[in-house]
Amino acid sequence: MIRAVLAVAALGIALLPVPIARDRRVVPAYDAVWLWAGVKEQPALGAARRLYLLQGQVEATDPVRYVAQRAAIPHLGNRDVWMVVRVETLAWSPAIYDQLLAALERWRAGGNRVVGVQIDFDARTRHLEEYAAFLRGLRARLPRDCRLGITGLLDWSANGDPQGLDALAGVVDEAVLQIYQGRHVIPGYQAYLAKLDRLRLPFRIGLLQGGEWQPTPGLEANPYFRGYVTFLVNPLGSRSGE
Repeated sequence: MIRAVLAVAALGIALLPVPIARDRRVVPAYDAVWLWAGVKEQPALGAARRLYLLQGQVEATDPVRYVAQRAAIPHLGNRDVWMVVRVETLAWSPAIYDQLLAALERWRAGGNRVVGVQIDFDARTRHLEEYAAFLRGLRARLPRDCRLGITGLLDWSANGDPQGLDALAGVVDEAVLQIYQGRHVIPGYQAYLAKLDRLRLPFRIGLLQGGEWQPTPGLEANPYFRGYVTFLVNPLGSRSGE
């Protein structure tokens, strides 16, 4: 725990014990979490062994630009870190790739165990092959020891083109499928989860902190299931963003 306190000190986080949820309709223990810009300190960070930390955003401006979302280099110590990039467009210039790679190098040079880059992009379900082609090009530019992850839509499991899903499986190391939009859990999410056997790539389930969660039968027995990632939010009424 001493290491954990030192690891997140640069973020100004107060680390306290986090109770494991007993009610299966709420979020499980915070083993892995997303931390977005503007989210305030909270105890959940002290329990997380895997952090998905927003670093930058690729904005669909003219020209397309890469905007850092975290000015200071974090110092997160002995835990796995995924550097997250929120993406609005896939029309990247060489300069966008260069900025992402430079940020990755800086984070690693700061002593962080950055194990991967996660792309947070709302890829359309019917165009997954095009998305896979973009990701293949990005992967070729990443260091060989850097994994590549993505966020995904629940709709992929039900309506994703089989060829597109297979193409993703050959490129990414994991996909995190989100059961929420904004501050709300998607109604009927269990119907989508029941069709996850169509996926042939490692996946996690993205949960909303404080949101409903009821696992479907057989989920944890799925050979591609890797666990959960919880999206941390500020309490209702907070003025900071999620």
